[in-house]
Amino acid sequence: IVGCGGISSLHGKASQAAADVRLVSCCDLRTERAEEFAKRYGCDSQYDNYRRMIHEQDLDGILLATWPNQHREQVERCLDAGVRHILCEKALALTGDEAREIRDLVETAGALLMEGFMYRHHPQWQRARQIIAEGGVGELRTIQTAFAYYNDDGQNIRNIADIGGGGMMDIGCYAISLARFLFDAEPDRVVGIVEYDETFGTDRLASAMLDFGRGTSTFTCSTQLSPYQRVNIFGTTGRVEIEIPFNAPPDRPCLMWHETGGEIEQIEFPVCDQYTIQGELMSRAILDDTPVPTPITDAVANMQVIEAVFESGRSGGWVAL
Repeated sequence: IVGCGGISSLHGKASQAAADVRLVSCCDLRTERAEEFAKRYGCDSQYDNYRRMIHEQDLDGILLATWPNQHREQVERCLDAGVRHILCEKALALTGDEAREIRDLVETAGALLMEGFMYRHHPQWQRARQIIAEGGVGELRTIQTAFAYYNDDGQNIRNIADIGGGGMMDIGCYAISLARFLFDAEPDRVVGIVEYDETFGTDRLASAMLDFGRGTSTFTCSTQLSPYQRVNIFGTTGRVEIEIPFNAPPDRPCLMWHETGGEIEQIEFPVCDQYTIQGELMSRAILDDTPVPTPITDAVANMQVIEAVFESGRSGGWVAL
């Protein structure tokens, strides 16, 4: 694992419970943080330079828990060192062009790369997709998503524009991903309004609509609003509401409501860790030589929509995809 920050701790804990997964080495520019991480999660070694790690360790795969501005170079160096299996934290890149470059590198190397959208693997999302596929809401018509937190710390990396900070790259990407996941299609066009922080230069409030032709998806994401997340899925005969759609807790059940025919069914999902599930799925793909659940083409498509929202925010009109 490269990067030993907060998201890495979730992966570290998950790896301890995952079948066919063993975290063997970690790297962070801050030596003391790498040492603490290695001790906490049982790594055999730790480094302050990932280039040394990927050349000195015999690795089956690597997790890039770093920021988007680093992914292009890190993926290329990992592939050059013979590491053929990569789980990369979102967003895949800073731009659509970079995302396509990463895709080309991975495909040329015959490697596997999966973007770390862990939410998709949680049973609540698998069930939501099943309900829609089986006509449980009639025809899917629209999705409404809210995802926000409050962070005005100028030293926090989420408020540093050059490395991929801001609401769209951090959390708006989830709203885009889930819409594409549920519609099982790419939007024809998007329109968005984006507000930027005058000090940080990062997007702090964004609202957008994705037009899929047969339905729409709207969302608001913000780094400076009261913390909240919720997804509502509406069809012609029913709806699905997901209480905690993204940061599903690993220590208590998750709830979903399915309404149809005037009746509301509350669905409770047993305790599970979506990071553990993600790690296990990635490992099975490596061991069985099968495709990863979400291929790199999905990551490239998500990045293209993110860019289109930003472009619409600048132009004030619809952007075709």
